[in-house]
Amino acid sequence: MPVIADRPSSVVLVGFGLAGRVFHAPLIDTTPGLLLDAIVTSDPERQATAAAAYPHAVIYDNPEQAWASGHDVAIIATPNRTHAPFARAALGSRLHVILDKPIAGSAAEAQELAELASANDVLLIPYQNRRWDSDFLTAMAVARDGSIGRVHRFESRIERMRVTPKPGWKSSADAADLGGMLLDLGAHVVDQALRLMGPVSAVYASVRTVRDVSGSDDDVTLFLTHTSGAVSQLVVSQIGAFDSPRMTIYGTTGGLRIDATDSQEPVLASGVVPVEGEWGLEPAGTEAALRVCSLDNVVSETTVPLQHGDWPAFYREAAAAVRGHGAPPVLVEDAIANLRVIGAARESGLANAVVSLDPPAGHRASPTS
Repeated sequence: MPVIADRPSSVVLVGFGLAGRVFHAPLIDTTPGLLLDAIVTSDPERQATAAAAYPHAVIYDNPEQAWASGHDVAIIATPNRTHAPFARAALGSRLHVILDKPIAGSAAEAQELAELASANDVLLIPYQNRRWDSDFLTAMAVARDGSIGRVHRFESRIERMRVTPKPGWKSSADAADLGGMLLDLGAHVVDQALRLMGPVSAVYASVRTVRDVSGSDDDVTLFLTHTSGAVSQLVVSQIGAFDSPRMTIYGTTGGLRIDATDSQEPVLASGVVPVEGEWGLEPAGTEAALRVCSLDNVVSETTVPLQHGDWPAFYREAAAAVRGHGAPPVLVEDAIANLRVIGAARESGLANAVVSLDPPAGHRASPTS
């Protein structure tokens, strides 16, 4: 792996749309050990916004300028269809790469990227930031502490109601754009399910396009069977009219229901930057409901405060990893496993059949499995 001397790592952020501006730039800029030295965007308005927000950063018109400018790390936050090509170019230039999800259009393509990173002795780190959501961290903690027994079912929903799709590649009918809910929000809920519940051996899915004006899948339901015998039901939709629990976990002696959604995205979008202490703290009234049943079937219900969301943790761990201090915050093998499940879901949706995964798709370390 390229040796980074005892200095901060030089970072180039490729893309300054919503993802680059909200999900990445503020976190990079406030992480010790990282310097946001350059930003790539060809849009004049975004160039002006980036220059005003980060006057110390060089603004490039195209990523080719970045690959040749001596940076240590490329962070790619561009439209999905460019993820793999840009990552391939950056890895070939021996830059460490942090790559937004999905890291590729298929597990096979993601495996090729992983092999290229290994051949060039650099890291490829998938950006699965929602592992550090307040809701998911709370679910993980309760699943681990044994208070609801052995977890046997996980339900996770991200549903919105948008009658008219937003313009752009996310709603594109062109398969090359890698749009749609399965690859967008599906990448998050699948990652969380494998993290929480362990490897997946079979997938049954409905992958639908409901809105007449939309070309991409906008309503997706996945039913995952885990090797432990547990199951996960995952829903991502742009045409869901009612609020549902964000996630629910069921154990052999109780369950946990979380209605609130992590607030880090709107906080970052409002211009607030991460600070220690209060960062990720959810407001009062957003506690989770914990229901426990005793051996004599007496039910008790209490509330559980949501853990602090901590997206900055991803970049703290990534900053250490590129300097050779510790493992990456997300392993590329995990993202490949996620894409195997997503690929099986698409196949299942087309065939209206259960798709088996042999070998099962799992993360290298699933803390509660």
